[in-house]
Amino acid sequence: MKFLKRILSRIVIVGLLIALQVIWVVVVMHKLIAYSIWIDIILKCISLTAILILVGKEMNPAVKLAWVVPILAFPLFGGLMYLLLYERKPTKHLRRELENSDKRIMPLLTQDFKILKALDNIDRKYFCQEEYIRNYSGFPMYNHTKTVYFKSGEENYEVLLNELKRAEHFIFMEYFILRDGVMWNSIFEILKQKAREGLDVRLIYDDVGSLMYLPYRYYEEVEQYGIRCEAFNHFVPYLSVVMNHRDHRKITVIDGHTGFTGGINLGDEYINLTHEYGYWKDTGIMLKGEAVWSLTIMFLSLWNGLRPTDLTFDSFRPHQFHYQEFCGCGYVQPYSDTPLDDENVGENVYLNMIHASEHYIYIFNPYLIIDNEMMTALCLAAKRGVDVRIVTPGVSDSKVVFWLADSYFPQLTANGVKVYMYNPGFIHAKVFLCDDKAACVGTFNMDYRSLYLHFECGVFLYKTESISSIKEDMLETLKQSTLLIQETLKRSLSMRFCQRILRVIAPLL
Repeated sequence: MKFLKRILSRIVIVGLLIALQVIWVVVVMHKLIAYSIWIDIILKCISLTAILILVGKEMNPAVKLAWVVPILAFPLFGGLMYLLLYERKPTKHLRRELENSDKRIMPLLTQDFKILKALDNIDRKYFCQEEYIRNYSGFPMYNHTKTVYFKSGEENYEVLLNELKRAEHFIFMEYFILRDGVMWNSIFEILKQKAREGLDVRLIYDDVGSLMYLPYRYYEEVEQYGIRCEAFNHFVPYLSVVMNHRDHRKITVIDGHTGFTGGINLGDEYINLTHEYGYWKDTGIMLKGEAVWSLTIMFLSLWNGLRPTDLTFDSFRPHQFHYQEFCGCGYVQPYSDTPLDDENVGENVYLNMIHASEHYIYIFNPYLIIDNEMMTALCLAAKRGVDVRIVTPGVSDSKVVFWLADSYFPQLTANGVKVYMYNPGFIHAKVFLCDDKAACVGTFNMDYRSLYLHFECGVFLYKTESISSIKEDMLETLKQSTLLIQETLKRSLSMRFCQRILRVIAPLL
């Protein structure tokens, strides 16, 4: 019975359908080439045209190389596949709807310039970071926001449940993965109860991210309980890379004044009820105050792009249901990044922090698949005396990704970057900490998908109360991790060869 259920699962059926399409394309092309020499010439001309298009594009050189190599290796098919498959942005319809929603909702974000003046007087470098985020993502800097950092999914989960139970007016949730189990089912029960009480409860999940874990059209089941639900970018099993554009964000907003984000999805591995990869370390952050408005805007902009619902938005503001002044020290700036534009906000925020570091920069990240700009920044920081430390998984959820990340370690360590492997298991957290001053907690992995293709979000923190908690967690995690040295990074010739191939195609994985 289990075997039958597995082979009839949605992911297996989808995989078979796509495989059949690939086989069909190859067979048809082979027959056309055998039929006429002109087909051969036309296909080679298409490949040449594709290479010329690639050379002229303003894009990461690694992405160009990832396409040029297979086109040159398979000139009869490579160019055609590029023209058919490559599209960095979502479908025109989805893009149009999301852009129209942004035009309506993003102007509701306004900046208090007194906050900027105060930050400029304190620290010009991080004022410039704020300016970059605000100018290129549209999200302002706030004070009057309390921040609480969670060093594990278990801690985050306990507080999230309590806050959901206290909701009185609305709950918005947006997650990459929903997975049947204790974590999601307990949250789902609260959402159903709150919907019965008359609260405005809305849920967005990513259709591809949850492909292996949820039944087809799961959103219809959720809506039966009075919860409005949308699956982002519905997966259709045809030969296309549209599915590359995923909603990788993790956001909860409660009554406009309490928000959560970080690396934690809604599945049992995130709270260590399952242990397929050892201990699963993840992190999150809770905001209470003015800055939650930006998380609300992120959700509403996406929601109204998928399902136009709201005529006005003032009833979702932080003070609508919280009449007292918010407390909290430091500066907080939630931000998001999308593939709708050509600005890589997530990567540039990371790069700005690396360049601004003076004493140390500590990093948690599960997928260290870095481009030349990131490699140069990390190595240069170490060369100028900054203590650069990166914690990566000791047990990976993907062998291919593990081998690929491993190929970067020799260059990093040779240039003074300290790379650690987390001994207890898998670290899924995405955190940057710099000089006891600034930090980022969010959803951005250090790979091409997160930084170029996904909808992502994060929170930039400057001198908040959570900075000390982040540092304490990082120092404790470093004690549980093994420092990699050059002698341990020697690989066989065959492994190095495979890793070189993976490096070339990394932007396509």
